Amino acid sequence: MTAGVNAHGRARIAARTLRTDSWWRAPLTTGAVLAFFIIYATVRIFMNEYYWVDQYHYLTPVYSPCISDSCVPGSSHFGTPLPEMPVFIPIAVLTFVILAGFRGTCYYYRKAGYRSFFLAPAACAVPEPHGKYTGESRFPLVLLNLHRYFFYGAVLFGLINVYDAILAFTGPDGGFGFGLGTVIIWINLVMLWGYTLSCHACRHIVGGKLKHFSKHPMRYRYWVFVSKLNGRHGQFAMISLFTVILTDAYIMAVSAGWISDLRFVN
Repeated sequence: MTAGVNAHGRARIAARTLRTDSWWRAPLTTGAVLAFFIIYATVRIFMNEYYWVDQYHYLTPVYSPCISDSCVPGSSHFGTPLPEMPVFIPIAVLTFVILAGFRGTCYYYRKAGYRSFFLAPAACAVPEPHGKYTGESRFPLVLLNLHRYFFYGAVLFGLINVYDAILAFTGPDGGFGFGLGTVIIWINLVMLWGYTLSCHACRHIVGGKLKHFSKHPMRYRYWVFVSKLNGRHGQFAMISLFTVILTDAYIMAVSAGWISDLRFVN
């Protein structure tokens, strides 16, 4: 091996690493979480059902916005500009491309993916199995630089999720009401916005190009706010994964009739 700590010019050490702690635990755990989410999301978008509860206006974020003629009645809050999808194309394909692109190109998930799936490196002072490093300058990794553009899409979808969450305050008679599903939807919404606003791209867009903060006091305040969130970006990234799964799984269960929504008002 000529990479990592055994690279040319480094001290020759027979042991793979001199670390005595459980350095493998973090990348293994993170990799398991990411793999589970990828498998779950893939299965769900190809199900093409159990994403809308008409009685309470619950729409899972995995299928929002639903803008195809294939969508079940009531779930298309913004019309159906797209035609009916073939059986081999998920009706949530647009949502999947934008949001998976945003998370897949995210700086935090890039680090987590490199360490967990590619062992590049798995941990500090642990050699990686790659003989050379080319960075993200070649295809397909060069596409990761599209992150800032996916960010704009994530903001748009976040606003759509706000609209969906407001509609979730609907009772069975069409009036005001809310249940456990509404609470779960709003908790997920807060986590999603925490993840989106704490993004490194958001921090750069808000104040990264400013040369004089004193000349832009309002943008400086936004930059300070986003900078504070940015320190917890990794936490929001992982927590929002679980809240998205919880929200989708709960709405799927109610939609399929496996459970009944616990109602608090109406």
